[in-house]
Amino acid sequence: MARNRMDVRQGTVDLLVLKVLTWQPLHGYAILAALRRATDGELHIEDAALYPALHRLEARELVESEWGLSENNRRAKYYHLTARGRQVLRKEAESWTRYVGLVAKVLDTVEQPA
Repeated sequence: MARNRMDVRQGTVDLLVLKVLTWQPLHGYAILAALRRATDGELHIEDAALYPALHRLEARELVESEWGLSENNRRAKYYHLTARGRQVLRKEAESWTRYVGLVAKVLDTVEQPA
């Protein structure tokens, strides 16, 4: 059965980018490809959402970038997580996990709680 592709929910792009960059430094296209692979192609993030997120994260000093060569020998900007980025990711991941659990709790409740 084919699944429908989901657009990323507002406010999650930064968190997902930080997580992907824990795996290794990547350029923008590789970040999108990693997210597609990690979600079996079900989560869709537009370039138009990714690059502003990378600039926001860099401005907040959560990621740093440097120029390098991509797999196909093209000049590309590689992003890597900073120590501060790791701290923020840890806190945000805890918060999102709690939030998702609470939403699931409500959605799984059949009758109004007393």
